[in-house]
Amino acid sequence: MEQKVVIYLCLSILVVAGIPAQSQTLQSLIAPGAKVEKLAEGFSFTEGPAVDNQGNVYFTDQPNNRIHIWSVDGKLSTFHESPGRANGLYFDKQNRLVSCSDQDNEIWRFDATNGSYTVLVTDFNGKKLNGPNDLWIHPNGGIYFTDPLYARNYWTRSPEMQQEGQYLYYLTPDHKNVKRIDTDFGQPNGIIGSPDGKLLYVADIRARKTYAYDVQPDGSLTNRRLFTSMGSDGMTMDEKGNIYLTGRGVTVFNPTGEQIGQIPVEANWTANVCFGGKDMQTLFITASQYLYSLRMNVKGIR
Repeated sequence: MEQKVVIYLCLSILVVAGIPAQSQTLQSLIAPGAKVEKLAEGFSFTEGPAVDNQGNVYFTDQPNNRIHIWSVDGKLSTFHESPGRANGLYFDKQNRLVSCSDQDNEIWRFDATNGSYTVLVTDFNGKKLNGPNDLWIHPNGGIYFTDPLYARNYWTRSPEMQQEGQYLYYLTPDHKNVKRIDTDFGQPNGIIGSPDGKLLYVADIRARKTYAYDVQPDGSLTNRRLFTSMGSDGMTMDEKGNIYLTGRGVTVFNPTGEQIGQIPVEANWTANVCFGGKDMQTLFITASQYLYSLRMNVKGIR
């Protein structure tokens, strides 16, 4: 009883002070005094942030067909000037950058040292994909990717649906077989998995829902369940298992799917997020024409 009284008094103090108790949980994740900082601007639409094994963050400017780097020492440079209209990015365990390059609706893998690339996926069952959007790489090397349809003005082909619907796919670790592993989506988009490879989260941006799955040893998914009634363009996870969703700013959920706070971002649309920096304690945010960062108390995942 004594403990309950103390908890009640603490919550009461927060309410009286005008600070919701819920925000205190989010605030514990953010470094003391830290605020969202604009790092760079002048892009057309930033997307796909991904961190390499040194903490450098790569991100795309898809309308301008570029991949840029924000280095650990705070310098901006261009990694690639023709990455196939890359959107979502992720690094594999060999520090190779993998992209959803939807100029020809393919999955590419870049050598991070010289920018040369290999096309890993060109089609599914002999038909082009709709437009791979975002991906996550399992510790075993298998690649999960979403394939929604967003008609692009740079396509020379018809903007019609290429597959029967907008689905979730899996490229096996040997990179020889593509499997369609979930078809129950309006428009799948953001995706992230746990570092141990046991959990996968996929957002259905059209249905405004995010689902969680259990990942099986063969790459298949079981126990599909609603994580939260919010969709997302992109997403990431921190070391405590909290999930960060995007759209209007960054919304943070604890591992049980409870919303614990929202990080406002001064941009029309917040597309994606990842952790980076030498200590993996900086949240990088791609939003419209900008790249932002926020210093955190928690580390992110690779």
